Amino acid sequence: MTGPRVRSWMFVPGNRQRFIDKALHESRPDAVLLDIEDGVPPDEKPVARTQIEAALERPVAGVLRYVRVNRVGSSWWRLDIGQVLRPGVDGICIPKVEGVDEIHRMAGELDSFETGHGIDNGRTRILCAIESALGLVRAPQLAAAHPRVCGLMFGAEDFALDLGLGTLREAEARELVYARSALVIAAASADRMSVDGVFPDLQDEAGFKADVVQARRLGFTGKATFHPKQIPGINVVFSPSPAEVEYARRVVDAFEEVQARGDGAVAVGGQLVDLPIVVRAQRLLEAAETAPST
Repeated sequence: MTGPRVRSWMFVPGNRQRFIDKALHESRPDAVLLDIEDGVPPDEKPVARTQIEAALERPVAGVLRYVRVNRVGSSWWRLDIGQVLRPGVDGICIPKVEGVDEIHRMAGELDSFETGHGIDNGRTRILCAIESALGLVRAPQLAAAHPRVCGLMFGAEDFALDLGLGTLREAEARELVYARSALVIAAASADRMSVDGVFPDLQDEAGFKADVVQARRLGFTGKATFHPKQIPGINVVFSPSPAEVEYARRVVDAFEEVQARGDGAVAVGGQLVDLPIVVRAQRLLEAAETAPST
């Protein structure tokens, strides 16, 4: 998987200047999703576009800046991209994606934008939000639809609406485990990032922690949030822990020793270790070396 490691993605309504400033300069998730879609009322979208445009023109270091535009083909999306495609944008989040044509239409706009601004072709990425049953069924094709696609994001609330699930989210949302796991597999099949949806109950700390831990165990590479208080918890869980790093080093060292003797497997702490486990350990060590500070 290429590109920077992104653990935390925070949605920020584009019509709230104070929130934009705080996200970029204080809260500092790994990536900010400047929003013009569901987080902004229709009559506030012009303000959101203008404020996002200004935010992209100001230099900022250490935070990726993505913009969630309105759905491709909607009455708003061309207005969105006409204003927010600026050299400071790292990527565009397309909501409610269900067809590869939506991705190709956006990719074409990005081609023209980069050519017009002298930006290396392909630099501006596309994050696809999967928010319906149809989108999930097509997720493997969507993930592989274009080289600009950097990942898939699970839109839990819209997905639950599409399935007719209840309003109240219970703990770590066990009713969504299949959908979340299927999205992870679809993203991994194309070597793309997988971003879990938000945990909406800001008062349920235990539920939030269980939800983040489950997301990592399912294989997600990162998680979205609406609130800065959740960023530290996401970053910690999606970063290799000292215990994981220590065990991974033991695995790699032990395997190198047995390989020198001509063996193909070794027991570490009572667990049989062969090549696939060693490769996972090596990847974890690489991730630990490149992980942003928590």
